[in-house]
Amino acid sequence: MEQKRVHLANGIHLDVVDEGPLDAPVLIFLHGFPESHRTWRHQIAHFKDRFRCIAPDQRGYRGSSKPQEVEAYTPDKLIGDIFLLADALSIGKFTIVGHDWGGAIAWGVALGGQHVRVERAVIANAPHPSIFQKLLYTHPGQREASQYIRGFKDTANDALIKDQGLTGLMLQEVKWDRPAAMEPEEREALLRDWQNRDAAFGMINYYRASPMTVPTMDEPFEVPSDYSGPDLPQLTIPTLVIWAMDDLALPAENLDGLDELIDDLTIEQVHDCGHFVPWEAPAKVNAAMDKFLAS
Repeated sequence: MEQKRVHLANGIHLDVVDEGPLDAPVLIFLHGFPESHRTWRHQIAHFKDRFRCIAPDQRGYRGSSKPQEVEAYTPDKLIGDIFLLADALSIGKFTIVGHDWGGAIAWGVALGGQHVRVERAVIANAPHPSIFQKLLYTHPGQREASQYIRGFKDTANDALIKDQGLTGLMLQEVKWDRPAAMEPEEREALLRDWQNRDAAFGMINYYRASPMTVPTMDEPFEVPSDYSGPDLPQLTIPTLVIWAMDDLALPAENLDGLDELIDDLTIEQVHDCGHFVPWEAPAKVNAAMDKFLAS
């Protein structure tokens, strides 16, 4: 997939895939950590005959702008990039599609732009912000699975990143250096990306700038008395949540209560699949999206 350089009004430059008819309905695809636009390679190939498919390497990744200060990665800036990208490409309304961290940003884009800019939302294995933080407080499995985030936030690991790139940190905190079920050439390209030190810090800054709190395993499993939760509106646009049920990082309890937060919700469970559902189970993701977008 060819990329073009898109200059945003905030000074950020993004490398972007832009395929499909310019006058077709728009799908904006947001990748997660620690990947790239190629997370969506199977979906773009499937939809580009009927939709204009936009897939950026988001700030901090690959050839896109990689500011090094943590405050450059606060959620408002990451969400703002997407609206500015749409502006730069003369896109009015669009469907937002996101996985993992891209899904977290997609929740924010959908909640902030529903009906005015965002017509539909497709979220794959990315928890709703109102649910995820509560699970980190109360759910032992989710808290244990998220302990790596504490390591990502710890600046004591900066020396390791400088010495070994993202690979060293992934080995230490996640014990994961070779994504399973990925085509060999995709895996090798991803591992090369992890060696870019500026990009490594850009990726990690998504975690460091996030307001989420991951308690230690020794802290009480209860919501703190002073926790009020994020002040978010109800999501009222049609929303498809695709969830790989064998995700070790995000248990299926993240689906509980979504129907109370989203008026028009479709949930598609994908069994026998791990976290990276867009490329681990592309046919199932494409089929779910086909049905949803045609409704």
